[in-house]
Amino acid sequence: MSELSIEFSRVPEIINFAEEELKILNYWNNIDAFKTSLKQSKGKSKYSFYDGPPFATGLPHYGHILTGTVKDIVTRYAHQQGYYVERRFGWDCHGLPIEMEIDKLLDIKGPEDIAKIGIKSYNHECRKIVTRYANEWKIIMGRVGRWIDFDNDYKTMYPWYMESVWWVFKQLYLKGLVYHGIKIMPYSTACSTPISNFEAGQNYKNVTDPAITVSLPIIGDKDSAAFLIWTTTPWTLPSNLAICVNSQLLYARVREMSTNAVYVLLKARIETVFKIEDYEILDVFYGCELKGAEYEPVFSYYKYLKPKGAFRVLVDDYVKEQSGTGIVHQAPYFGEDDYRICVEEGIINVGDDPICPIDEKGCFTNPVMEFQGQYFKDADAGIIELLRKKKRLVRLSHIQHSYPFCWRSDTPLMYKAVPSWFIRVEYLSKLLQERNSKTYWVPDFVKEKRFGNWLKEARDWAVSRKRCWGTPIPIWMSNSGDEVLCVGSISELERLTGTKVKDLHRESIDHLTIPSRIPGNPTLQRIPEVFDCWFESGSMPYSQKHFPFEHVNEFFENFPVDIIAEGIDQTRGWFYTLLVLSTNLFGVEPFKNVIATGLVLASDGQKMSKRKKNYPDPIQVISKYGADALRLYLINSPVVRAENLFFKEDGVRDTVKYVLLPWFNAYRFLMQNIEMYVEKRRVHFEFLDSVNEAQNVMDAWILSLTQTLLLQVEEEMTSYRLYNIIPRFIKYFDNLTNWYLRMNRSRLKGETDKHDHLLALLTLFSVTLTITKSMAPFAPFFSEHVYQNMKKLCSLKDESVHFLMYPKPMSNYIKDDTERAVLRMQEVVEMGRTLRDKKSIPTKYPLPELIVIPQSVQYADDIRSLQQYISSEMNLRTITVSCDKTKYGISLQAKPDYKTLGTKFKSDYKPIAKVIESLVDDEINKLIANGCFSKDGEHIDATFVRVAYKTEVSVSKKYVLEVHDDVIVLLDVHPTPDMIEEGTAREIINRIQRLRKKSHLSPMDKVEVFYKASPQYQTIAEKYKEFIENGIKTTFLPKTTHYVSNNQIVVLDHQSFKNGILQIILVSPRDKILPFVKWANVLYNDREGLILLETTRKLLTLNEVMLNVQCLFDIYENISLWCANGQLLNDEQISSLDGETIYVLPSNRECQISLERKQPYCQFLNFVERGISGTIVLENPVGVKTVTEKDYAGIIKKWLKPDP
Repeated sequence: MSELSIEFSRVPEIINFAEEELKILNYWNNIDAFKTSLKQSKGKSKYSFYDGPPFATGLPHYGHILTGTVKDIVTRYAHQQGYYVERRFGWDCHGLPIEMEIDKLLDIKGPEDIAKIGIKSYNHECRKIVTRYANEWKIIMGRVGRWIDFDNDYKTMYPWYMESVWWVFKQLYLKGLVYHGIKIMPYSTACSTPISNFEAGQNYKNVTDPAITVSLPIIGDKDSAAFLIWTTTPWTLPSNLAICVNSQLLYARVREMSTNAVYVLLKARIETVFKIEDYEILDVFYGCELKGAEYEPVFSYYKYLKPKGAFRVLVDDYVKEQSGTGIVHQAPYFGEDDYRICVEEGIINVGDDPICPIDEKGCFTNPVMEFQGQYFKDADAGIIELLRKKKRLVRLSHIQHSYPFCWRSDTPLMYKAVPSWFIRVEYLSKLLQERNSKTYWVPDFVKEKRFGNWLKEARDWAVSRKRCWGTPIPIWMSNSGDEVLCVGSISELERLTGTKVKDLHRESIDHLTIPSRIPGNPTLQRIPEVFDCWFESGSMPYSQKHFPFEHVNEFFENFPVDIIAEGIDQTRGWFYTLLVLSTNLFGVEPFKNVIATGLVLASDGQKMSKRKKNYPDPIQVISKYGADALRLYLINSPVVRAENLFFKEDGVRDTVKYVLLPWFNAYRFLMQNIEMYVEKRRVHFEFLDSVNEAQNVMDAWILSLTQTLLLQVEEEMTSYRLYNIIPRFIKYFDNLTNWYLRMNRSRLKGETDKHDHLLALLTLFSVTLTITKSMAPFAPFFSEHVYQNMKKLCSLKDESVHFLMYPKPMSNYIKDDTERAVLRMQEVVEMGRTLRDKKSIPTKYPLPELIVIPQSVQYADDIRSLQQYISSEMNLRTITVSCDKTKYGISLQAKPDYKTLGTKFKSDYKPIAKVIESLVDDEINKLIANGCFSKDGEHIDATFVRVAYKTEVSVSKKYVLEVHDDVIVLLDVHPTPDMIEEGTAREIINRIQRLRKKSHLSPMDKVEVFYKASPQYQTIAEKYKEFIENGIKTTFLPKTTHYVSNNQIVVLDHQSFKNGILQIILVSPRDKILPFVKWANVLYNDREGLILLETTRKLLTLNEVMLNVQCLFDIYENISLWCANGQLLNDEQISSLDGETIYVLPSNRECQISLERKQPYCQFLNFVERGISGTIVLENPVGVKTVTEKDYAGIIKKWLKPDP
């Protein structure tokens, strides 16, 4: 009879997910899958998405892969819901990350170095490295399965993008929201520029700084007393102009006994400065009495300001009593409160140039000559020593506290008065909060807490930077500052300057001047500052479309955007700037939905560091486990709840174990059994879109469960709760593989009639295909892999699973009653397994009886309807279902909770304890139902009682008991001798099946099984021969039969049982099995041999391979070994040589490669012993017998020895 050909590819027993993904990547590239999907959805309703632009100055890390995966899943899902989803990549090209790279490259220390080479040359260097890693980004993002358009990207350095940034700024300027002023700003000395307050919050570190208490003698004091100030920033003392107290707090005049010196400080802080036995309080008064008192400053650099009120006591309630001395020194150009108070008191004026003795690089300059050229932090030690010499240092200690560092250069920030251009935000705080309330966040606490709190404290935004590589701020101004002009487009600049403009960077426009509107006045010059790069990225919704110069209608169709997703740190970055600009421009929120992710840290909780090498390289993880596994691991972790993830490679491995492998096993089992169906039934298999009403209860259950899962996924994805998705799939795959497949194995293998066989396969095909389609957004590679094979057996013709719409839940398949019944069946089976485990009785051994005692009739009916499955799964002879527990000698027993009673009644607990012990079944049930019960005058609360079940002695001897809330299970754990023998026979079947799997044999591979057994097992093997053969689907014969022929090989296994050993031998055609260890064919002239590349669990070296080859063919001359790729063999190639051919030639000859053979040249024998597998070569070279059967034991024993 001729064989029917199968229309699909045979599924191997094992799979390398990473290798299969590379094939899928190649397939996607061949069909241009992403762009094809966009073409197919063109014209459909739009789902909009913004991709926050990263810098391309470094390679993608796990944080990028995480957010990229989240975005990819959401947009894939939206596409499969029938939307057109433009997915456009963008690049942040300007700002400190780029400039810092160039500064390192060109050894630039400050602005003067840039001036030497010129802005044009400097910006040219910046432009060269902007997309240094763009190609690597494209490759890595593609490798993790992210579909996004790199070809139609946007870059913040494109002139058309910069033009839209100008337009945004001009709109704010026209609304009066832009102003120039001096504010205390976080300042990066390494970058020589102020940064925004939200940037300053990104990089706090715990540091140790000096904490000094300094004396300031009070002028004209009768006791020669001195004020005591406390500071952790000694470097600010040269800039001191005043001190400040709280008018409502109590201060004290204190004499230090050991020195007789008199000091003034906050009363509540005395004992933090002086020992309790070393001071006396001379007077106590409120801070308001100190107002106006004058003191001698430590440094005299700014004594000329004394007539304006400097060096006296000011009052303000910002001074608190929780730290320091309650007297705060004021350096107005280095502290926000200091500046405010000194302006209010007239010591300085808002319009004055800042009094700042520290230059742009953070070094002291005029008039602080003692420390000129010293970095501000380095000067602390010298200042402290000078205070000591001047006898002004009262106390010196050190404090550990949190201090801000520059997010880019990782150097300490200083807060410094810097003239800047600001956008008004403070006035907008309530409106920002209102617009935020219209948005939906996952998780919600980020919206309400982290982001909401930040909006409440919103500050005016300093958008100017004193840098070169950025979008220039489009303000032209007269030297006096009286005339200011803001430009909002290229055409406007061309009109005003009369010059054609092609680029908007500084080197292209700084020289352009604009005539003054006032006749006779000099021309207007552009201010030198550029925009904060966060202003550019915050303008992204408009600039990426070149709005309003192009695509106006398209912009408004997609604004506000449907979704953005970035790390939680963007609450003070991109999320914030998007909202500020959108609210200022249009009075609306820029996004509808936000997913905020946490941080991915190393496994020890530290920041991932290339230097420390404390995390696995992402590409290596993907190469090992596949991108799907990494994607699923990330979205199934706390990081998608905006919590931190301590990245563990084991977590990726476990994702393979609990998601991908069960999915693969179900798919493989299906396809293998379809192949067997075609062979057995002699008909083609075809799936016609859906399954009719299920006739089998387990078919109905798995179909219902599949549709319920789709409903759950739909609900979670609609709410953007990605963290709930994978747990549901894990539960589903557990139900599919460990329940449906196990309980329907005989049907799926064709052991029932033809119609039922087909129905079972159609059901499994239906749910596997549905799950494959539903997993497509989450695991795009393996979904594609499975779909490409399954579609050959159904009507689907789409080139990719990602071109299909997401499966819609079909309510007609959902059977709540069936799901409930199976859930209860599972509960009973799990209880039975627990009882077997307690008695160490494997399921393979039959047991006489299981008694199920539910509390409800419905539960009992559910169990009766499925009891044949329970019986089969638990290997039982009988199942009894009854709601009457007393029939089986079971009753409730109430025991006093003595701990609770002792707390409540102390020593009077005995009477109520006695009543509790007397409660009978009905009374206990009433107690449970009502929460309390009264008897013999005692009121018994349910918390006083511990309820248990007790059994009669006769029952407890025969059965073991397991109790859950709704059901009791009794299991008879005394098997008969026949049952024990049958269990042993089942154990033999299981060992044979495991050996087949170990040998990588598929169910379609024909084998014969032989055995050699000790007397006890010989009897069982003979008695249950037919039973075993039905289980293994082949012959089971004693070893005395001739079992090795010239065209067959053998797999040998010694199985240990309780009372003996069973040797199992699988005989299979040679082309169906390969050695268990790494191997290579060896060809020398016309002679063929075989080399095992690993022995005793160790890979051979090149020298060892060479020696083996020379011994194998008795070669005494110098030789060279060549690989099939025409290269000389080396040590690095040994591990990848498995299954290849080594060519042996004299060392002076080049290799001429002939067609190699992938099957071993020589006969061999595989074995498994004590869990260790190995291979014995039976002939080598071909035709030369090397070992006999009596040699096997010695060779195997050698394999089992541990390596020295």
